[in-house]
Amino acid sequence: MLSYDKPVSVNANPSSAASMVATLNTMGANPKPINATVVPVTSNNSIAKTNGQPAPRHHHIWLVTGPAGCGKSTVAKHLSTHLNLPYIEGDEYHPKANVDKMANGIPLTDADRWDWLTVLREESLRQLASGAEGVVLTCSALKRKYRDVIRVAPYYSHDVVLHFIYLHAPENVLLERVGLRQGHYMGANMVHSQFSILEPPTAEETDVISLDVSGPMEGVLNEALDKVVKKIREVESS
Repeated sequence: MLSYDKPVSVNANPSSAASMVATLNTMGANPKPINATVVPVTSNNSIAKTNGQPAPRHHHIWLVTGPAGCGKSTVAKHLSTHLNLPYIEGDEYHPKANVDKMANGIPLTDADRWDWLTVLREESLRQLASGAEGVVLTCSALKRKYRDVIRVAPYYSHDVVLHFIYLHAPENVLLERVGLRQGHYMGANMVHSQFSILEPPTAEETDVISLDVSGPMEGVLNEALDKVVKKIREVESS
């Protein structure tokens, strides 16, 4: 079964996909895998659009990450609207047991997250296979190994390019924001628990765009869109 306690290489050559997956399969026990939808691929292991239309050179997955209160949904919806891409709200894919735990101030364990993370990865690939040129996804992805679950996506479909957009701000800023939210199951007490396990992306994680979200949201949204457009141009021109 898969385990992500050993970091996945961010810059691995796609041709090494088989050996990478084989290595993951020997890394010890983990909660049982879910039944995931098989994503259609072409003979060169790239996503095949189900409507038969030619696919773009690259499909981009934009995963907006960070602790509670950082503005993941706001940023992701902004990118989705301006890039005309489908939006996947990660919180909506949590099983009821996870939602109940968080609503009662109980932090999720690694075991609570594995299947949820896999569902998000497979749903992103399903959207691409259904014809989307990219997707925008929200997920806290607090630890490196959580991000690595999503990083497996390009190994299955080599025209997929994965990007993380890491939103960060001091804990007191996010506590204040979460305290002002109404009707959300994630209470202010969960902010501290998330910071206690947070592993900010390192310099080795070259697929990450970092954004300081301490300031006004309008500026954050503009900067996020500017950086995403710049990254798309870099990828397509490479």
